[in-house]
Amino acid sequence: MFAKKDPPEGYRTLVDSQVVYIHPSSALFNRQPEWVIYHELVQTTKEYMREVTTIDPKWLVEFAPAFFKFSDPTKLSKFKKNQRLEPLYNKYEEPNAWRISRVRRRRN
Repeated sequence: MFAKKDPPEGYRTLVDSQVVYIHPSSALFNRQPEWVIYHELVQTTKEYMREVTTIDPKWLVEFAPAFFKFSDPTKLSKFKKNQRLEPLYNKYEEPNAWRISRVRRRRN
């Protein structure tokens, strides 16, 4: 997952705009880079990102073109400007709720 620095709050995830923080055990804890990619979130006193790496946001377009692309903001429709990304996984649902097949969901 990806997150961007949000000075008053720590970081905000790109998918659901959730407030998260770099885990205190991370080497990046005191550095606070502008953009990060993380492997997991851990809930303690705050929602912490673990296994965090700093990234250049241009890498998102280069290495994940199916998900990110450059756009001219002056040419976006009003609908596109207001469109929100919906996460594939919702941490508040049951663990297998993301699966497409309902049969598979019942088995697990």
